[in-house]
Order: sequence, then C-alpha cells, then structure tokens
Amino acid sequence: MFDPVIAPSGTLLGLLQRGRGDGTLHALTAPRAEALAALNQCVLRDPRHDWQVENRSLYYARLFLDLSGELDEIERHLFDAEDILDTCESRTGLALAVLGHLASYGRRDALGLLRSYAATGTNWAWALDELALRDDDAGLRSLAAPVLARFPADPAGEAELAAQVRDAFEPRPWRLWAEDPRPSIGARVRAAQEQGSFDRWQRQMRPAGPRPGWSVRAVFDWAQEGLDRGAALHVPAARCLSAVAGPEDRPQIVEAARDGDDGARCTALRYLADSNDPDVLDLIEGAAAAGTAPVVEAAVDAFERMRSVAAVDRARRWAHRPDALGAAAGRMLACRGGAQDSDLVLEALREAVRGEGPDAPTLWTLVDGAGRLGIACAGPVLRHIYRETASSQLRGRAARALATTDPSFPAGFAVECLWDCEESTREVAARHAETGDARVVDQLRRLAADPAEEAEVQTAVRSRIGPDMPAV
Repeated sequence: MFDPVIAPSGTLLGLLQRGRGDGTLHALTAPRAEALAALNQCVLRDPRHDWQVENRSLYYARLFLDLSGELDEIERHLFDAEDILDTCESRTGLALAVLGHLASYGRRDALGLLRSYAATGTNWAWALDELALRDDDAGLRSLAAPVLARFPADPAGEAELAAQVRDAFEPRPWRLWAEDPRPSIGARVRAAQEQGSFDRWQRQMRPAGPRPGWSVRAVFDWAQEGLDRGAALHVPAARCLSAVAGPEDRPQIVEAARDGDDGARCTALRYLADSNDPDVLDLIEGAAAAGTAPVVEAAVDAFERMRSVAAVDRARRWAHRPDALGAAAGRMLACRGGAQDSDLVLEALREAVRGEGPDAPTLWTLVDGAGRLGIACAGPVLRHIYRETASSQLRGRAARALATTDPSFPAGFAVECLWDCEESTREVAARHAETGDARVVDQLRRLAADPAEEAEVQTAVRSRIGPDMPAV
C-alpha cells in the first residue's frame, strides 16, 4: 500500500483523514453533500499510515449515522472489478470495518453488504470476521456453502481450508458450520478443524529456523550469516549469547563490539548494553561515530534500552550531538531524565519538528517526555504537533501531554477530543473537558449510552456526569 496523501489540516478532508474531533464537528455544519464526499473518500482510500495501530472505523461509522449517509459508494468500491485484481486487505479493510460498526448500530443495509461481500468478495475473511461479531446464527449459516466453495475438494484445497480454519480471527462461523448435518459442510469443516489442530501441534513440536551453535564464536557467525541474508539477528543472538557466555568470554565480546564484523559487533553491543558492562557506553559512542549503518542502528537501540544512572548521565553529554546518538539521548532523557533535563528534552522536541516534521517517529517518545516532565513552555510545539500530525496515535499523545502542561486544554482541544477517533484520546477528553459547553455535556451523555464505546471511556465519562444524569 502506498503512503496516503493527506490534505491540509485546515480542510474538512484533512480533518477527517486525521480522525480529529473537529472533523466531525465541521462535517455536521458543512453542506451534507460536501461532508459525505469527504467521508466517502476517507473510507474508500484509507488515510492511515499504520492501520494496525490507528483507529478510524468507529469514527467514520458514527459520522455516517449522524449524516444519514447512503452506502452506494462503499458498495461500488467493494464490488468493483478491481477487487479481483487488487487482493490487498488495505483496499477494502476500512470499508468493511465501517460496515461492521454500522451493522451493530442497526443498519440493515450494512449487514446485507457484508453478507454479499463475504459470499463473493476477495477480502471475504475480513467481512466474515465482522459478521461473526454482529450477525445472527441463521445469517452465518447461509454463508457456509459459498465460503466453502472457495476451497477445491482436493488435497491442496483441503490444506488451504485447514489453514484458514486454524488461523481464523473469529472462530464462531466455523463452529456453527461444523454442526451442519450436510457432509459437504459439517464433515468438511470438522476435518479441517482436526487438521488445523494437528498442524499447530506439529509446529510446536518442530520449531523451524536455523539455530546457532553453543559457543560465543558460533553465535557471532550465526548473526553474520543472518545479516548476509538481509535478516537482522543480533537481538536473538544477544539472548543466545547470554546463555553461552561466561566471565572468561568478556574480552572476546568486547573486542567484537570494538572491531568485529557487523553481525558480531551488533550482537556484542546489544549483549554488553543489556548486562550494563562498564565499557559499553564508550563502545557505543565509537560505533555511532565510525560504524556502518546497521552497527549505528544497533548501537543506538542498545543505548536506548539501558536503565542505568551512568547511561542517563551520558545522555546529558550526548544530547547536543547532531546525529542519531544525540536524538537517542534526547529520547532517553524524555523517558528517564529529571526536571533538570527539561530544557534538553524541549530542545530535542523542537529540533525534531524543525528537522523531520510533525510525523517524525522520534516525536512519540519526546511528546510523552514533555508531558511526564510537565514542560509548560512546550505548549506551542505540542499544539502544532496536535494539529498537523497525520498519526492519530501521536495526536493522542500530544493531547495527554497538553492535559498536564497547558491550562487552556480543558476549554480548548479537550472539547474536540470527545469526538476523536482514538478511544484513549476520548478518555483524556472525558476526564478534562470543561462542561460549561453544551456540546460537551451532550457528547458525554452520548458516549455513556453508546454500547460501541470502550469501557475505559465510559468509566471516565461517568466519573464526570454521575450515574443519575439522563442519556441522550
């Protein structure tokens, strides 16, 4: 999947793509046709950079309900001829998840689309998982024949069916189908279940993959062989080293960390950092200054894992470095530094935004650190990240940091956060948003009464409005 093109944050489309609460609020006041066009573009062209950690489906489904949106565009997208050519889950996954939420809200048209797509669509397994949570037994049983027809009745087809049953995210449909009296359905699914269980047992009894020999040199050689194949094995190799190395092996390991080949050097640095070796910080500094790209990355990662006082002290010395080790030092101080490190963390935060923009991966740790240390003067840069980042997870972290550093947060961003796509952000808003705004009270009541809302959010809401407030 290509990286999505995100519209500017000041536009309706940009707000909806980011999953911001202001997106919903603006859509409800915009011309309905314009709002629905922007909403459909988001659902049909997934705007998330990482769909595994960012939420959008419930956010978009709620807006479909508020706008009484039709599902014609989603239907055309699902059943387009491209569905046969493009089998990537990312093409239809978000649309199917939105339909699942709409079905849970009682939209029969959404339930019908899921059933039809599960019977004929390429990404049928995703649709079946959505139905497993929302459809009744009769609806699921009606899909047994078309789903099983996808698997030929030959050894290859039966093996594919067994793998599908074994790895199913939601097992409910398969359990229902196993009870079917028809041999072509029930007996076949039961056989697939038995084969899947046997396959799982075999994998547990015979784990695949190469294993290093039981010596320090063998572990280093194994790590280098992996690097030659393009597989970074220094992390598991360092764990193996912990099992085979004794005190007498330390000189060999230190030498490998200083001058070994890349696989051995990465492994040795990780091992020495995990064991808080007294020489490891100097070795890390040397690797960061003159090592190859894999060695520099391994050295920085090893340093960031350290928890010692010496490592934090060294981070204070390295925080001004204009390289990867300096950036790692800033992140370490954000996680483990004290109040005296606030200026260094703030400078690292500003430098990351200036140099890499509001979506830089390093910002996740630095934003958390600004909140942990209560850096009040970080407010402007945190608000900038909140507005501009395309990551709803990073925006949520910025909101949590603002809740502890910005006195204007309860009457400002906390209000829109009640409509945010991320449940953790809605939870922060539910604990902090000022209730003087009528929209806040109405939304708190709605979240408290919505069965699709997360329990943590509802707990936060009820701590604000009390158990005897009427729901809307």
